[in-house]
Amino acid sequence: MKADTHPAYHMINVKMTDGTVVQMKSTWGSEGETLSLEIDPKVHPAWTGGGARLMDTGGRVSKFKNKYAGLGF
Repeated sequence: MKADTHPAYHMINVKMTDGTVVQMKSTWGSEGETLSLEIDPKVHPAWTGGGARLMDTGGRVSKFKNKYAGLGF
């Protein structure tokens, strides 16, 4: 393996949107720096499910439900 091809992997502080700070390893910044997040798993709709609605423009969800209706889904 070639020397000096990989970035430095060190501990940083990650500040969540609610103000909590979590320590984790990263290649971002330098040792001990703080990364402030604007979106994190506590507020993002992909993780919380808030405000997100499934758009069924092609009828795919209803087609799936009809196809597997007898299985109890």
